[in-house]
Amino acid sequence: MVKASNPSYILAIDQGTTSSRAIIYLAQSGETPKLKPIASAAHEFKQHFPENGWVEHDPEDLWQTTLSSCEEALQQAELTAADLAGIGITNQRETTVVWDKQSGEAIYRAIVWQDRRTAAECRKLREAGHQTLVNERTGLLLDPYFSATKISWILDHVDGARARAEAGELCFGTVETYLLWRLTEGAVHATDASNASRTLLMNLAQREWDPELLALFNVPAAMLPEIRDNTAEFGCTTLLGDKVPVVAMVGDQQGALVGQACVSPGMLKSTYGTGCFALLNTGDEAILSNHRLLTTLAYQLDGKPTYALEGSIFMAGAIIQWLRDSLGILDNADESEALAEGVPYSQHEMLIPAFTGLGAPYWEPDARAAIFGMTRDTGRKQLAAAALKSVALQSHDLLTAMAEDGQAIKKLRVDGGMTANNWFMQALSDLTGHPVERAAYSEATAFGAAFLAALQVGIFNSIKDIQQLHKIDGEFNCELNHDQQQKIHQRWLAAIEKVR
Repeated sequence: MVKASNPSYILAIDQGTTSSRAIIYLAQSGETPKLKPIASAAHEFKQHFPENGWVEHDPEDLWQTTLSSCEEALQQAELTAADLAGIGITNQRETTVVWDKQSGEAIYRAIVWQDRRTAAECRKLREAGHQTLVNERTGLLLDPYFSATKISWILDHVDGARARAEAGELCFGTVETYLLWRLTEGAVHATDASNASRTLLMNLAQREWDPELLALFNVPAAMLPEIRDNTAEFGCTTLLGDKVPVVAMVGDQQGALVGQACVSPGMLKSTYGTGCFALLNTGDEAILSNHRLLTTLAYQLDGKPTYALEGSIFMAGAIIQWLRDSLGILDNADESEALAEGVPYSQHEMLIPAFTGLGAPYWEPDARAAIFGMTRDTGRKQLAAAALKSVALQSHDLLTAMAEDGQAIKKLRVDGGMTANNWFMQALSDLTGHPVERAAYSEATAFGAAFLAALQVGIFNSIKDIQQLHKIDGEFNCELNHDQQQKIHQRWLAAIEKVR
């Protein structure tokens, strides 16, 4: 490893569910350490919904929007690739791509983490008694959310794919692996431990692909990438005009955990993007939940793992997109805050956002969304407030499950696009009963990836250095008493039961 100059520039790629973003950071250590964004570019891409509960992306869209965003960010910063010390990649997790090892062409669209097409297969595996093995080996549950059954579905539904995979002609990767392959022009087929931990195929204790799980899900070992630390020499790209090393890769939620400086056991962050993901750092102990939370790898540095407990909500910001794009009651997402103002938490309307099933702690893939309690007075304001409140109430369920697993929660650090909404921030504190700290930067996932890249090139010395860079721009404290919270939550639970 060549130690980068101080200060230096880092390119963070944040490939998300609805857009690809590139952010260039000025990184500097010393008495006044910095990790400052100086330029960014982003491009949205098309979502494909070929059948009920199916969600797909065109892998070429993921690649082209990523490449264009990188080029535009460099242009905006008035830099060239030669100015970059390294690239960090963070990505939507579990989304599954299978491509031809020679041509690099995907054999099917990417099956997105939200996709529920393999729900019946997961149910069969549970009924056959495999849940305990899967949970003990991976920390995860048998659910279509994860990659393994998606891989198997592609191999079984594309003519000749399974035979080609067994012959070593096909590659599997989650999105960071696919981007690395494209950036290195097919030279490197690798993943990082945090993303590998989301596939249902990695042994969480050994951080290696598990032969018994590969057999269970019928996934050929020949198509799997090499698992590496989150900071590593992943390869170089020349596609931006000069040779630049890729030095960090991390799943988006683990990236946000780092970006929020939750690098000590007991620290908790929640990211409100398309979905909502709460991660609690549990240090070097992989704690198996008794309340259907996930045990996952937070990050791995120098071969040493740090673990986390995670609660996953499939719909957060995506609910506001639904109000805007499908119902047409918002012109833009920002309107939801003004509409919700003045609507009491005791409103009649209760929205259960199970558009793609329910995530933690319920894990009901076949549940579907519903609105209860509508009256003639129900309008745009009430629907906007019910939508925002549903995200806060889902968060309550996650934090309650963590507490019941013996984890003491003192405060919630939050980031993501929804956190710009002050009404939602206050509702989050009121309905969970926890103090909420909003990060000064909404792009915590990219911030975490940029920090890991700067760590690998020697600008920073330790994961703990992120604590000096963390800043908040708002604190929200609970203004409801316990009885008020409980009354609202009991109505929520009653509505949840109607869709399960």
